[in-house]
Amino acid sequence: MEVNVAIVGATGNVGQEMLAILAERLFPAKNVFALASRQSIGREISFGDKTLKCRDLETFDFSQADIALFAAGGGVAKEWAPKAAKAGAIVIDNSSHFRMDPDVPLIVPEVNADAVADFAKKNIIANPNCSTAQLVVALKPLHDAAKIKRVVVSTYQSTSGAGKDAMDELFNQTKGIFVNDEPSPSKFTKQIAFNVIPHIDVFMEDGFTKEEWKMTAETKKILDPTIRLTANCVRVPTFVGHAEAVNIELENPLSDDEAREILREAPGLLVVDKREDGGYVTPIECVGEFATFVSRIRVDPTIENGLALWCVSDNLRKGAALNAVQIAETLINHGHLQKAA
Repeated sequence: MEVNVAIVGATGNVGQEMLAILAERLFPAKNVFALASRQSIGREISFGDKTLKCRDLETFDFSQADIALFAAGGGVAKEWAPKAAKAGAIVIDNSSHFRMDPDVPLIVPEVNADAVADFAKKNIIANPNCSTAQLVVALKPLHDAAKIKRVVVSTYQSTSGAGKDAMDELFNQTKGIFVNDEPSPSKFTKQIAFNVIPHIDVFMEDGFTKEEWKMTAETKKILDPTIRLTANCVRVPTFVGHAEAVNIELENPLSDDEAREILREAPGLLVVDKREDGGYVTPIECVGEFATFVSRIRVDPTIENGLALWCVSDNLRKGAALNAVQIAETLINHGHLQKAA
């Protein structure tokens, strides 16, 4: 079945990644419409071996699209996603705007693919936070095997998670330090070059940041509302790839060898876990890859039925663009587009 796809925010990092992944995965697209703001009308963007010209979001007729992939932020999603959905396109939104809406399914296909059926309530599906997406892919098989009670996760998130300007700030500050230029933070609250910043998104009344709250709330919605989770989210001076150190308390015992085998068999995961120098995956090695990588799997002896592991993924892919495309593939594979037509 061939479908028409619109990409909203096609000129941004995630929008361009969506186009690349659609081409790489030979997505059955009949027509692909690249949409952006009026300033980008006519700008040329690559899609496989083709070149697309950007169209104006404000004048586009969404009845031409079967699926609309939104990669343009919460403000754009709030205004345009309902309009696109009303016109008949199934919206898959990458922003945080619809994630906690009870009538909008929050989907990671390896974890809760069957929940896509709930899209019909508003014709909108939400993509989770990039940190949550890779985390729940790793948690799901362990939860199925031994039931997770509690998770403590510390994230090491790349600058691309904050957009192109953030990546440019890291590059410019790093270059400037070598010529004695004083770093001047703009996108971040403090110098990001050669530094780490324990602050992502706004602070909330309880002292956690909104990024940390998102990981808790989204994990509960996607995986299991009974899981207790606490997060500490940190921005680090890398360009692409998020890493997470994860401590898990299980209801039932699971050895590290058992956990390793379970994770090896799970969809979307690759286990690289050799107890030797370099026997693990780091962010730079996951760039451009589809999989979520798990390393450093071991028993946590400080709690009953405890495990610890290291999880790495390309945040522009699994954390955003890839997950959205996988949701679109799930809609097709489950026959939802035929029903909608």
